Amino acid sequence: MSMRSAPSVPYPVPLVAVVLVAAAPLGVAVPRAQAAQEEPPSTPPPGWEATAIDYSNVPYPHPVSYLNVRLMGQDHRMAYMDVAPVGEANGRTAVLFHGMNFFAAAFAPTIQALTGAGFRVIAVDRLGYGRSSKPLIHYNLHIPARNTKALLDELGIERVAVVGHSMGGMVATRFTSTYPEVVTHVAMVNQIGLSDTRPGRPWSDPEDAYRSVLERTSYRSVLAGHRRYYPNGWRDEYMPWVMYQYGLTLGGDWPRMARVRASQQRILFEDPVVHEWQNIEVKALVIGGADDPLTRDYAGRARNVAETLRNAALVLFPGAGHNPHFEIPERYHAELIRFLRSDPEEPADQSWR
Repeated sequence: MSMRSAPSVPYPVPLVAVVLVAAAPLGVAVPRAQAAQEEPPSTPPPGWEATAIDYSNVPYPHPVSYLNVRLMGQDHRMAYMDVAPVGEANGRTAVLFHGMNFFAAAFAPTIQALTGAGFRVIAVDRLGYGRSSKPLIHYNLHIPARNTKALLDELGIERVAVVGHSMGGMVATRFTSTYPEVVTHVAMVNQIGLSDTRPGRPWSDPEDAYRSVLERTSYRSVLAGHRRYYPNGWRDEYMPWVMYQYGLTLGGDWPRMARVRASQQRILFEDPVVHEWQNIEVKALVIGGADDPLTRDYAGRARNVAETLRNAALVLFPGAGHNPHFEIPERYHAELIRFLRSDPEEPADQSWR
């Protein structure tokens, strides 16, 4: 394995804009925030360009480096940001795993909060996402877990906390269950895949899934997917993520990217993690917006995850949705940092029971 760095691209204001919400004591219900007044455009705004398949025209908040990985007889590159703490370091490292419709740059608010609290932060673009290679392979959760462990070995990092958002929560689960000796803390942020959907669901041909992604992905479908994340309404600052995802459909590499996305989507059906929680003894935090529209009864299912894990805290934010790091960054990051700073040998907070 080897690494090299590439310069970062200037980071636009919309991607780092956050709305600060006054913190509330843990366990106190917070009223649903007033709905945002912005309404996204019904058609793609003028000037949107194709997103390069290697995301070379997409800005990242910090310099990007690459780990060379060999997989299934082919050479690929895994992109990542390795960001030093700001001010006094606390000697701890946090690894961030992104979700299906995002990439490492979406963790900009979290990187800022964690490095400000003294953490070294590593945010990874999994293969098939962001600036990492886009191989045409059968994807599973073992691949990012293995590649991330190889990265940590290359960097000489022996112990880390892992934070996974959405599908990244599934990656965090797999990484923790596979390498428990490496993980001090694991945080699952609005994780998806909270049930095993295989019973009663027939297998489908991957070629049909590819055709569906290729032919049905549009500006309206991408926008609708992102609007589901936010029960309190839309904000203009969410638009860049729609732009980058929809922009993939505008380039000549869209057929390849559609095949990659179709394969990634099948992970939910083919590689569930629900049977791994009961074996995880690492100190855990199940955290997220309680009103996540992406998962039916997210709050109830999140509680089930916390009950199944052997040593878990549970923090839910009433009124918030799928992306608390965008919606309620101050409150969310305060709880995340409090957990990551805790002694890994002490039991997780059980006051939620």
